[in-house]
Amino acid sequence: MLAAIVVLPVAGALGAWFDRDPGRRTVWLLGGALAHLSLVALAWRFGPGAPGFGWLAFDPLGGLVLTLVSVVFVAVACYAVGYLRREAPRGGHAFVSCMLAFLASASLVALTRHFGVLWVGMEATTLATAPLIYDPTDRRSLEAVWKYLMICSVGIALALLGTFFLATAQLAGSGGPTTLMLPDLIANAHGLHPAWLRAAFVFLLIGFGTKMGLAPMHTWLPDAHGEAPSPISALLSGALLNAAFLAVLRGFQVVHAAGLADFARPLLIGFGVLSLVVAAAFLLGQENYKRMLAYSSVEQMGLLAIGVGLSGVAAYGALLQMLGASLAKAMLFLAAGNILIGFGTKQTAEVTGLLKRLPVTGTLFVVGLFAITGSPPFAVFPGQVVMLTGAVHAGRLWIALVMVVLEATVFMAMGASMLGMVLGAANAAPRPSPEREDRWLIAPPLALMLLILLLGLYVPAGLHQALAAAAATLGGGAP
Repeated sequence: MLAAIVVLPVAGALGAWFDRDPGRRTVWLLGGALAHLSLVALAWRFGPGAPGFGWLAFDPLGGLVLTLVSVVFVAVACYAVGYLRREAPRGGHAFVSCMLAFLASASLVALTRHFGVLWVGMEATTLATAPLIYDPTDRRSLEAVWKYLMICSVGIALALLGTFFLATAQLAGSGGPTTLMLPDLIANAHGLHPAWLRAAFVFLLIGFGTKMGLAPMHTWLPDAHGEAPSPISALLSGALLNAAFLAVLRGFQVVHAAGLADFARPLLIGFGVLSLVVAAAFLLGQENYKRMLAYSSVEQMGLLAIGVGLSGVAAYGALLQMLGASLAKAMLFLAAGNILIGFGTKQTAEVTGLLKRLPVTGTLFVVGLFAITGSPPFAVFPGQVVMLTGAVHAGRLWIALVMVVLEATVFMAMGASMLGMVLGAANAAPRPSPEREDRWLIAPPLALMLLILLLGLYVPAGLHQALAAAAATLGGGAP
């Protein structure tokens, strides 16, 4: 069954590639997305005993990321139905095929227990998403693609060195036979050579952290998210970054099992705080609303790194934050796509009267910005509260203070941009507005908004158990 979660999107990608009927491309996309989500739900039903083979296995940590990837992909696939009708150049078979190929590669990252296969899966996500960012009619998108490929390729190369160092840590230590299987590495962690293991984690953190969007390796992210089609921006922010975060966590699990967590945690906190500082600085006065959302992604990844670095209940809060922020960011990018369709510009100064011109989209955008900045009652809020509680309990008051100050800065910066967009009279847009907003473009972000609200009000017992179990593998626990 676990193999089917990876293979099914591959089959859909091949089907969409060879099927030259434009009308059936969205059928391949929606069918693959819904079938994938059904298989993921079935995997949760079986739990760790879900049928797999070889290098594939199901655990709570990977399951959370896999579920996020699947839910975000379903929302993006539904949105793409309306999007492809309007943006004809993006309706080619390659667009749908690459989306499904990304789903397969991200699923492989979430399910594999082998570090070599994990690296292959992360590299595959780069190759699958690069064509989706490129727009032949826009020279800036070509620059964004090259920056994405070059910077992420360097990061992936460093992660490969980290994988080699992980194998060397076994050869130089007394950890038994050389293997890159996560369960074996954790079981024999105390036999790994400490120096080589430290080097492995540093390279894995910097390498996969590049793909995750941690500062200062984040420089590809604003361009890629800003120039990509809005549904692809939602996919990058809501799914790709979490897959890279999981890759970093796999390395941390080994280091933690080896008793070297005190070495790794300051690194995570350091990169996390730097990411918050960089994001807050670039959000001040940001004039492009898609780049604004991109820098918000850098901020969110920084918060996740800090939460895991603090350990304790903060690790639980980081995982809860991951769920809420990913759904909120996907919702915001989809709403941003509607704004771009309606106004024909990405500049915040050229968008006014959003609530009057596109009332549903405007409402979603306002709610999404409140949600992503940690306002109650949305799902990001409890995650941030738990992380702040964890920082105080750990005696890291300075980290809690930094988080509060920088999060307040982010809130004010994004709020100032939002007010200018939603208030005032509707300006004359270069594209004629439809009489009513397309339901295919409204329903997906609306569904994500409702999900964020529900998770903010109530965390189901099953989800709480999964979060607690995943946090326990990172040295954390439930609040």
